[in-house]
Amino acid sequence: MSRPVSRVLTLLELLQSGGVRTVAELADRLGVGERTVRRYVDHLLDLDVPVESVRGRYGGYRLAPGHRLPPLMLTDDEALAVLLGLVAGRRTGITAAAGTAGETAAAKVRRVLPERLRHRLDAVLDSLTFTTASAGSAAPEADVLLPVADAVRHHRPLAIRYTGGRGGSGESKDSGGSGERTVYPYGLVAHAGRWYVTGRDLSAGAERTFRLDRIDGARVLPGTFEPPPGPGPAERVLTALATAPYRHEVTVRVRGTAEEVRARLPRSVAVVAAAGGEDEGEGGGEGGGESEEWCRVEIRAERLDWLPGLLASLDRPFVVERPDELRGLVADLAGRLMDAARGAPPPRD
Repeated sequence: MSRPVSRVLTLLELLQSGGVRTVAELADRLGVGERTVRRYVDHLLDLDVPVESVRGRYGGYRLAPGHRLPPLMLTDDEALAVLLGLVAGRRTGITAAAGTAGETAAAKVRRVLPERLRHRLDAVLDSLTFTTASAGSAAPEADVLLPVADAVRHHRPLAIRYTGGRGGSGESKDSGGSGERTVYPYGLVAHAGRWYVTGRDLSAGAERTFRLDRIDGARVLPGTFEPPPGPGPAERVLTALATAPYRHEVTVRVRGTAEEVRARLPRSVAVVAAAGGEDEGEGGGEGGGESEEWCRVEIRAERLDWLPGLLASLDRPFVVERPDELRGLVADLAGRLMDAARGAPPPRD
């Protein structure tokens, strides 16, 4: 949809909310000049939408009383996209609507569709199955998500009431715990079925990442701020997840460039950085004796039992720096793999 058309529809939505809207207010909400607002109003009038002009000091535009929009008109592709989006959002836990809002929204869309199209879409939805279990609900409340998004977009401070967790399930280095917070929000990020906002926590004087489903209330504050240069919001959230406090702090050196190793590890699990041209003394560059590049991988984990398999899947030489317990688990896995490789296949029945 082109931007002018999108803004005309946004203008219609603003007028539908009721009351008189001044030209200055509409221009600010749409991000255009007042002359452009009047042109958009003319477009609505051309479409037989009864927009009334109200004169006077507090004048502006409003919809004529009793006006109702015509039935929703969607193509087959558009209707399928809307309903599948609602279904997929509920399944992944990413739908930004609590309770039954997603289901009621889908029901409303279905009710205004032509009967032929509704039956065809029902056939798709009734025959659709998923290979993964439905994600747990971590959807933020609308009265939290909307002010947070507004503060992010307009670079405004945000006051939140936060209920912190242990830090290992989303918050960055425990996000400073629970309580009232004043935040400069840099961005909203959806990751693995959860919503996060990342920014500078003025109460703690440090950058933090907060889960939206743990925010009890959000309020935009006066003033503005300038987001700092550097990593984008998604990278900040992934780094926060990878460095959140857990029981074990793991450091491993892996042969290869940081880019090569980073491509094989989830960024929400591991922080990978170049370790320089270190020669580990074994298997260094054949023939010429030149050292190959190594990188350092840092992982925070509550348990260590899954890490030997992860490191083996890298298919690269590695050296465990810490903890010692992980070296023993790697050796145990290597022994089991050797036993499996030497063992005879089980007898057939």
